[in-house]
Amino acid sequence: MKLDRLIAKHRQMGRTAALRAIAARRVRVDGLAVADGHAEVDRFSTVMLDEEPVQVAERGLYLVMNKPVGWLSATKDARHATVLDLIDDPDKQTLHLAGRLDRSTSGLLILTNDGNWSKRLMAADFKVPKVYRVETDVPVPADAVEAFERGFYFHTEDITTLPAKLELLGERLARVTLHEGRYHQVKRMFHRVGCRVTALHRESVGELCLPDDLKPGEWRPMTEEEIQLAEQSPRGF
Repeated sequence: MKLDRLIAKHRQMGRTAALRAIAARRVRVDGLAVADGHAEVDRFSTVMLDEEPVQVAERGLYLVMNKPVGWLSATKDARHATVLDLIDDPDKQTLHLAGRLDRSTSGLLILTNDGNWSKRLMAADFKVPKVYRVETDVPVPADAVEAFERGFYFHTEDITTLPAKLELLGERLARVTLHEGRYHQVKRMFHRVGCRVTALHRESVGELCLPDDLKPGEWRPMTEEEIQLAEQSPRGF
């Protein structure tokens, strides 16, 4: 919400009066005087007018989890246990998932209550890379590397996938880097080259890697550095 609207709504003083109060530096956002009435203010900021609270900052949550196989990437479900059931936090009901993982997929999962941040992280336009380790039922053909780089046409969505980087780590083991997140995309791409995915594990999002200290089912708050790393895309691909 724009700051002038927030101030005007608080005292029902009208936007003109709110802009004057802001220009007179009577308004502070997170302790700092703000003179721009059109500045955007989210719910995670404390706003004061003449030392009177206009808005008290909500608690921002940024969590990282090592999702185990068998848990549903959802905040609620009538039949299955969800990843939210693994979290012990009084504000966990405010969380949403910044990028889902299939029930059969394990690895790095990010949960937050900051919608603007998660949108930047997962929106296709930002092309934040996601890296997965993949096991297959049969050896991955050598020409799959080029096929992944070209992209695959999915007729259901009428789209061609963005170029993906495929690294062959063994006959039936590979690492793939995506810059988008289509429905069952990794499994569908491997199916196109004659392989069935038997295990799928997300290793990283952006520059954020799954912490070594997290066992399957464990979670913890992200550090400030991790929050920044998650949004960063490495150069060169």
